[in-house]
Amino acid sequence: MINFNGTLFPQEKEILTADNRGLKYGDALFETLRCVNGTLFFWEDHYFRLMASMRILRMEIPMEFTLEFLEEEIKKTISVNDQDAGAARVRLTVFRKDGGLYTPATNDVSYVIETSTLGSPFYLMDDSPYEVELFKDFYVNKDMLSNLKTSNKALHVVASVFSKENGYANCLLVNTDKQVVEAINGNLFVVKGNQIKTPPLSDGCLDGIIRKKLMEIISASEEWELLEESISPFELQKADEMFITNSIQGIQPISKYRKKEFGNTVAKGLVGKLNAKARLAQTS
Repeated sequence: MINFNGTLFPQEKEILTADNRGLKYGDALFETLRCVNGTLFFWEDHYFRLMASMRILRMEIPMEFTLEFLEEEIKKTISVNDQDAGAARVRLTVFRKDGGLYTPATNDVSYVIETSTLGSPFYLMDDSPYEVELFKDFYVNKDMLSNLKTSNKALHVVASVFSKENGYANCLLVNTDKQVVEAINGNLFVVKGNQIKTPPLSDGCLDGIIRKKLMEIISASEEWELLEESISPFELQKADEMFITNSIQGIQPISKYRKKEFGNTVAKGLVGKLNAKARLAQTS
């Protein structure tokens, strides 16, 4: 079942029209998050990112769109899909209502909530081979729109096709200054010695929730030094480790880039701390 504006429908039910603005113009935002045993991981962070993004896109935020309201709508959807116990993936999509061409007929919004079952309640480290390559056919713009989680992901889709056609697990995207920005489906961290570097938002990377949480963990540690700086493609082969972060996988280590192979010792240590932070958020 899916939740469309508070009403539950079978997944195969046709509820969106050909005038849907998410379809026609990519005029939509979405949040993807984990729910474990009825608790939404880092829900406040996801909620406030969504509200800030809606303001940037000049969407009208409904009065009922409170933290509590959307949480209850998500939980209602999880419950009807019998996913209360265990782990579930949640996607909340918000789009401007039908009407208009480039100029919307209204700034009012609708929403859809979808859920699916996940295999593990916690973030697990995947040790399998994970090779990446740079994608340089198109570039990420260095602006605030690139920080938002919109449905306008043509660059990421084309990069995914390139990755699949060439046998890579993922691709790293570069911006118009030819700096490495992120992966197709998450933020990038590069480890060299005791320094862990991630690109700044001003370079055009997604303002990721797990990026934020990991930066908090690294900043509080005496073991590592956090650098929020641009990453040159030349730095990648000199790194000790590289990993990708997102809300579903948590931390995905990169095992190979071109001729360089990487370990995952730091990533393993961080995934434990990330799970601890998620558990703490559940009990607070």
